[in-house]
Amino acid sequence: MEKTAALTTQAQNSAPLLEDRPRMRWTVCAMLFFATSINYMDRQVIAILKPTLEHSIGLTEVNYGYVVDAFQIAYAIGLLGAGRLIDKLGTRIGYMLIMAEWSLSAMSHALASTALEFGLARFFLGLRESGNFPAAIKTVAEWFPEGERSLATGIFNSGANIGAILAPLIVPWITLRYGWHAAFLSTGLFSALWILWWFSRYRRPALRFDREGKEGYARAIASAETPSISWRKLLCMRQTWAYTVAKFLTDPIWYFYMFWLPSYFSARFDLDLSHLGLPLIIVYNVSALGSIGGGWLPALFRRFGFSPANSRLSAMLLCAILVLPIYAAGNVNSIWLAIALISLATGAHQGWSANLFTTTSDMFPQSVVASIVGIGGMIGAVGGALFAFFAGHVLQLTHSYASLFAAAACAYPLALIALYALAPGLRKVEFAA
Repeated sequence: MEKTAALTTQAQNSAPLLEDRPRMRWTVCAMLFFATSINYMDRQVIAILKPTLEHSIGLTEVNYGYVVDAFQIAYAIGLLGAGRLIDKLGTRIGYMLIMAEWSLSAMSHALASTALEFGLARFFLGLRESGNFPAAIKTVAEWFPEGERSLATGIFNSGANIGAILAPLIVPWITLRYGWHAAFLSTGLFSALWILWWFSRYRRPALRFDREGKEGYARAIASAETPSISWRKLLCMRQTWAYTVAKFLTDPIWYFYMFWLPSYFSARFDLDLSHLGLPLIIVYNVSALGSIGGGWLPALFRRFGFSPANSRLSAMLLCAILVLPIYAAGNVNSIWLAIALISLATGAHQGWSANLFTTTSDMFPQSVVASIVGIGGMIGAVGGALFAFFAGHVLQLTHSYASLFAAAACAYPLALIALYALAPGLRKVEFAA
């Protein structure tokens, strides 16, 4: 009884309380949005500069594939520990720490002058950037009721596209005037401003939502008393593997878009650095809309009487269908048709991703959400590393993107089948105390 009273007092003394919650949770969502934007700006710089680095340091397709692999492998390693770290440290301290570390790693690229040195810089960037999504998904689970989580996730996840839009606007301008070394240093300022904002404004919420979206202290007390769950127990859950397999199949496609689209437009349509911006800006603007729209779709299906689980799965099915036309992108001769096909596919991917991320809080308690996101993200990054190795060698041998876009078209239907087979109805797991 005394423990319950103490927990209640602690909850009452923390900020923000009930009257501030609706306004504050969207401020938190904005902070997650900007963090994700910075995250993707940092990782996108090298993709924009790939044609420049091919001439300045002799970077080849195979070498570039290895550089991407270094990022993916480190990202996989980092995710496994990052999710657990966020669950242990909490979102306020943990998020701020990983932002500072990945920003320093991104800036270290300015010191590289060979493919090996870029690979080392990418390795440390991947290791540090891995904490962004476990921290963000856990924050959403803490701050938003179940019915709003996919929308909030879609909004902050659209920051990935904004980061990818800002990169082709900023990086070529800086590179043409001050050199490519300066381009890698430019994003550090954004990170410093975000860390100050997060430190001064963010507090873990005092109240929790119950399954009906109502707030109360009982949920906070229950969350505080949740025992630590072992890795072995998490890995024995079918729901863990449902999420993980879906990430393994679809994450590599997004990494492919992120790291190879500038090269695709340059090679296929002979665009130089000063003309790469417009196609990428169009693609990632549509992707941002897809992220927000995909996050909103389950609410639309709920209005038609679908259950929460069927609403989520129906939204993911629609996104998987919208990806299918991408198979033709490898052989088109019109740049505008290529932009249209890729925009549709990337927008659908982001809608898919917003819902796939949210299945973790649909199926698992808040206390392990970051760990599950970390496990799935690790396996997704391993898939990305394998796909990068495949892509580098295919392009070196064939100079054709056709097989890569065909793989992109198939990934999402296969992932949805696996998700449904392993976790029918997205049934929530229950851990014994």
